[in-house]
Amino acid sequence: MIAFLKSLLSNECTDEPATQDQAHIATAALLIEAALSDDDYQDVEREAIVDVLVRHYSISKDDARELVQEAEKAQAETEQLFYFTRTVKDSFPVETRVQMIEMLWEIAYADGVLSKFEANLVRRVAGLIYVNDRDRGDARKRVMARLGINEG
Repeated sequence: MIAFLKSLLSNECTDEPATQDQAHIATAALLIEAALSDDDYQDVEREAIVDVLVRHYSISKDDARELVQEAEKAQAETEQLFYFTRTVKDSFPVETRVQMIEMLWEIAYADGVLSKFEANLVRRVAGLIYVNDRDRGDARKRVMARLGINEG
């Protein structure tokens, strides 16, 4: 994992596939980026990230919190989405990347308000991890239905 963080920070591009830990850190870092995109990273969003990671990766809350801490460090060290999105794109099949977009929508709505910055970030990430507009929109609708949010 340290090598992964160093490669992010040194802007190295390698053709080596990411490990599962690296892919999970990249996913968590993108979720954190979504929570930070409105410049208001709240505890409710951090806990939503933990809950999403627990559900998606079938890990314990303690493991998810540790993953969030590692991802916060990685995210703080590099402001560039490219390294995280490339890792996600190269590590997961399209179905999992669509689930990633669903996870991002869930974090964007965690504080009850979707800002234009959060929506823009989800749109940008979807493009970078090769999730089309239709799948992105369907993922948003599923999250809104699950959270009981009405469009409008």
